[in-house]
Amino acid sequence: MNNLLLALASTPLGVVEPDLVSGGGFVSYWALIAASCIFGATGIAVGIVLSNWIQRMQKGSAGRTAERIRQDAQREAEHILRDARVSAKGETLKMREDCEQELKERRREQTNNERRLVQREELLDRRADSMDAKVKNLEKQEKETEVLRERLSNREQELSKSISRQIDELERIAQLGRDEAQGILLEKLKNEIKNEAGILVRNELEEAKAKGEREARRILTYAIQRYASDCTYERTTATIPLPNDEMKGRIIGREGRNIRAIEAATGVSILIDDTPEAVVISCFDPVRKEIARQLMERLIGDGRIHPTRVEELAKKIGKELEEELYQVGEAAVLETGIQGVSPQIMKLLGRLKYRYSFSQNVLQHSLETAYFMGMIAAELGLDEQKAKRIGLFHDLGKAIDHEVEGPHAQIGADLLRKHNETKDVIHAVAAHHGEIEPDSLYDILIGACDTLSASRPGARSETTELYLKRLEQLETIAHEFPGVESCFALQAGREIRVVVTPEKISEGEAQMLAREICERIEKEMTYPGQIKVTIIRETRSVEYAK
Repeated sequence: MNNLLLALASTPLGVVEPDLVSGGGFVSYWALIAASCIFGATGIAVGIVLSNWIQRMQKGSAGRTAERIRQDAQREAEHILRDARVSAKGETLKMREDCEQELKERRREQTNNERRLVQREELLDRRADSMDAKVKNLEKQEKETEVLRERLSNREQELSKSISRQIDELERIAQLGRDEAQGILLEKLKNEIKNEAGILVRNELEEAKAKGEREARRILTYAIQRYASDCTYERTTATIPLPNDEMKGRIIGREGRNIRAIEAATGVSILIDDTPEAVVISCFDPVRKEIARQLMERLIGDGRIHPTRVEELAKKIGKELEEELYQVGEAAVLETGIQGVSPQIMKLLGRLKYRYSFSQNVLQHSLETAYFMGMIAAELGLDEQKAKRIGLFHDLGKAIDHEVEGPHAQIGADLLRKHNETKDVIHAVAAHHGEIEPDSLYDILIGACDTLSASRPGARSETTELYLKRLEQLETIAHEFPGVESCFALQAGREIRVVVTPEKISEGEAQMLAREICERIEKEMTYPGQIKVTIIRETRSVEYAK
């Protein structure tokens, strides 16, 4: 059957194949069509049945799937609902806690506000009570003031009447008018006020002057106490020791050619006298004297003395000394801490190492003056660097004052002007000996510090002698007063301690004795700064136990 259907399906319409005839019969065209229809209807029926069956099967599967999906959705919805209920419950609890907390805060704040209101009410009540008391007190004071005012008014009227009566009485007695008496009184009052004002001004000036002197003495004493230097002596000659007297002849040379060569090369004078084993070099130029001294020592040590050797050694020593002078000047500049000094100025400062003035080394004196200038300028609030610069350069002219005419202050100022120093420094150097008028505080200060360095004890040989004489004079003055047992000059003559006999000098008399000694010292002595007089009166009671 199936094969037949397949054959019919694959055979064109209206064509009958001979092999389709089964059993020798002929199958007609319409029979085939009928069979085809039958089989088609059957197939359609079978297809419909199968389709229905398949649809039923699909519906059953879809139903089960839908049921499963519905159940899953229901379970998920229940889970979501349960979570939502839990979350809502948590949110509700949290909101409740927040509300309760907020209510607590509001209650606490309300309680605090109520407490503050109560305190403010109490404070206002107290203030009101205080105001009431003050008002009552003011009212009472006003009443008392009114009473006093009335009393004063009555008193004033009485005084006016009394003054009028006294004035009338005075006019009657003195036969003076009111205007004349008033003029006399005003003139008298004016004279009294003028006298009192003069006394007041004088006292203020004396107090200011004393205060200024005390401060100046303090600063100068402080500067002196912080600085100390050795005593030096001036020499314009140098003595050269010789190993024997035969060396004198070798120095002189044949017909004096060696000594003439030495004097010509160095510019000094060689003095050969009867002094055994010594020759003397004399020269006002300290640098030339130093060159000659070193030359003589080297010639004596070497033993070769002739004009050629003298000239060679003199040139060599001159170059060495030039380098040494520059190093000495540079060391002085570094010691004072100033800057911007030209090499020529340093070399001139080095020349001061061999220059002496009144037995005092000029370079050492310049360093001392620079030191004092810096200290005092710092105390007075001035420029310390500028003050040190002025102090170091103030005697620079002495390095060449034997070569250039004029005072050394002016020579030094000209040298500094050539090397572009500032106007303040140049003017202070030129004015430090009062040869020109000072125009700044530095000009006055350099004069004081120059004198301070020169006059300090031990600075100069002559000053040393005067210093010892001043100490002796101090003790002599104190010994001349009755009742003085002994006295001692201390602190370089700035203090004297006087020991008195207690039976002869009482406590009150000791103060008067100190004043009298001070007056004698001020009258008879010349001294820098001030001198302290201390009276020592000691009473001892001694017993011995047996």
